[in-house]
Amino acid sequence: MESRINRLKAVLAEKGKSNKWLAESLGKNISTISTWCTNKRQPSLEMLFEVAEVLEVDAKDLIVSNIRKTQ
Repeated sequence: MESRINRLKAVLAEKGKSNKWLAESLGKNISTISTWCTNKRQPSLEMLFEVAEVLEVDAKDLIVSNIRKTQ
């Protein structure tokens, strides 16, 4: 079972941006962005901060919380 670590795909959708737009904004290959969005690979911490800056979000908004909510 693949684990979901980042929320990049969701944040891109919330911002109305595409993988292609992000790839062009970061100077990265679109296939690299695609592997991040599908959680097959993860960006480095430094790159995560660059992504957050380009998307104008807090870097922690790009990461799935490790805290489980209980009710």
